[in-house]
Amino acid sequence: MVTGAAEGTSASGMETMPLGVVIEIPSPLRESLRAWRLTYGGESTAHVEPHITLVSGSTTDWDAAAAHVRAVAALAKPFKVRLEGTGTFRPVAPVVFLNVNEGGEECTALHDSLTKGPLGHDLAFSYHPHVTIAHEVDNSSMDSAQGELRNESMGFTVTSMGLFGIDTSGQWSLREELQLGGEGK
Repeated sequence: MVTGAAEGTSASGMETMPLGVVIEIPSPLRESLRAWRLTYGGESTAHVEPHITLVSGSTTDWDAAAAHVRAVAALAKPFKVRLEGTGTFRPVAPVVFLNVNEGGEECTALHDSLTKGPLGHDLAFSYHPHVTIAHEVDNSSMDSAQGELRNESMGFTVTSMGLFGIDTSGQWSLREELQLGGEGK
């Protein structure tokens, strides 16, 4: 997700609110990923937890968008994710990430369902599920991340997705955790 996004105004003059839907990485994997992000991505990564973004954008109607996210979550089933090896979006974007080698189809199906209805928007690039390790840092840090983590592998079961918005301090914060196939908690 983009950090520090703020509310704005749409082309129609309506107030927009940033919204993100992500798969949060469970402990203890989250701590390993956080350490790698700090090592290769620097201090700027510390305030964003490791995650797989399903959709990130904005809405002019939070209630309708949240209802849509809840409906998508209720229809989805838990699935397994395996993060394995590294990839990069360079030279198009300065990003090094862990690949989603298992569960990518499910992430893409969730993304596609989420971007229908009130969360529909044009994408600059095709959706590619991943976990960012290094973003907008020098090439040597990105090269190190890509090379040193190329043999890493970890897996977990996805049972929920998080609905995030921007809090009063301008940071992404969890608004609802939605169980796949069930109710939010």
